[in-house]
Amino acid sequence: MLYIMRHGKTDWNAKHKLQGRTDIPLNYDGRLMAEKARDEYKDIHFDVCYCSPLIRAKETAEILLNGRNIPIITDDRLLEMSFGVYEGIENCFEIPNCPINILFKEPEKYETPVEGAESFEELYSRTREFLKEAVAPRLESGEDVLIVGHGAMNSSIVCQIRDIPIEKFWSVGMDNCRLMKLL
Repeated sequence: MLYIMRHGKTDWNAKHKLQGRTDIPLNYDGRLMAEKARDEYKDIHFDVCYCSPLIRAKETAEILLNGRNIPIITDDRLLEMSFGVYEGIENCFEIPNCPINILFKEPEKYETPVEGAESFEELYSRTREFLKEAVAPRLESGEDVLIVGHGAMNSSIVCQIRDIPIEKFWSVGMDNCRLMKLL
């Protein structure tokens, strides 16, 4: 089986700031969410957890799997999508003509707006490689795999596995600390 989860809440989530690759830790509520998820999903079997190296995802995985003998392996291909200079911007939807908004409103028209931002092609390429090289062999050997990551990065994995077009990229709806079974 393949499962995926988005990290718990952070202060930037609460302030509606774009995080991207900015390394923001979980806040108190985010830790509580991960603890609740640990209790809720305690009976689900995982052989291995792959995790983004960003602290909010690592903390979520560590809390979620605390007390279980499950290896947590970080992989840079699970980093959140980079939003370049727009990382840290608050309430971008309230800024008229903010170029990053097209990413969320019309993802099929998104073009990398600034240096440091990542395109969908780059995001899909690295997560596709991760699925092929890290996940597929484990699934083929019958292992149960958990991925703990981020909203956009997780959506890229779900869209590829479920063959969801880029126009529906955000329809995946990855809530914080909710487990989704993919395969």
